[in-house]
Amino acid sequence: MNRLPYPSDLTDAEWRLLEPLPPPQPDGRPVKYPRREIVSAILCILRTGAAWRPLPRDFPPYRIVFHHYRTWRKAGVWQKANDALRQQLRQSEGRHLEPGAAIIDRQSVKTTEKGGRAVTTPAKKRWDASVISWWIRRGCCRRQ
Repeated sequence: MNRLPYPSDLTDAEWRLLEPLPPPQPDGRPVKYPRREIVSAILCILRTGAAWRPLPRDFPPYRIVFHHYRTWRKAGVWQKANDALRQQLRQSEGRHLEPGAAIIDRQSVKTTEKGGRAVTTPAKKRWDASVISWWIRRGCCRRQ
């Protein structure tokens, strides 16, 4: 790695866990950019929320990085990585690798105090202010 590290870069221990997950190129072409650099670039984009095009020049070109991200997403690599990390965490805590139950929590969205129909905007009183009235008066919705 010939660049200064970013906060989103993988540590050596993290890379050892994820290294086998991104599959090599299927056509056997030589790799131009190390997969670790591509993963670091993807993590930089995901962590900062930046767009792909202004990816820092320290990383491989954004088109290459986005291509790998999209390919790995379609292949399920990110899901496999998440599963592997979850299983390792559960194993280190002395739990079963797969959860036996799930808790689903719903979040309530606070609305106004009135609620219900009182909150909706009332319909326009004038016929010329309503598009529906205009269509009806024009005759577009009449039955033939």
